[in-house]
Amino acid sequence: MRHVVGVADMKLACGKDDVIVTHALGSCLGIAIHDAEAGVGGIFHVMLPAASVSPEKAKTNPFMFVDTGVPRFFQEAFAAGAQKARLRVAVAGGAALGSGEDFFAIGKRNYVALRKLFWRAGVIIAGEDVGGNISRTLYLEVGTGRTWLQSRGREWDL
Repeated sequence: MRHVVGVADMKLACGKDDVIVTHALGSCLGIAIHDAEAGVGGIFHVMLPAASVSPEKAKTNPFMFVDTGVPRFFQEAFAAGAQKARLRVAVAGGAALGSGEDFFAIGKRNYVALRKLFWRAGVIIAGEDVGGNISRTLYLEVGTGRTWLQSRGREWDL
């Protein structure tokens, strides 16, 4: 089964034939996690670094922000049987799209917020493709743990 993750959303799956995908990762980040032993995988598509810009939105959708969504994403994966020590984590996105100066640097700020959070939590990123100026599509095959990207007619593994 194919699961599509929207912006400010996440999906977890446990089926060997499940594929999770999120499209159009520009300045947003896609975070893929997989626990091979538990057979659990997920993708989280996050928009902004900090919930402090809109605490009300963070209450209704914590998945909009790195600082509120990442902990919730991991908690839900743990509830599904994943264990932190067995997780393979991959990250993509954080680009600077558009013409001219990237005044707000949302992609860079998203990535910095994520790295700080992961550093404090002791989470290691196994594969990443961040920055630049391309939009990416992130895939995770739950049965094998294969994580890959597509962009501009190319495909590559993370």
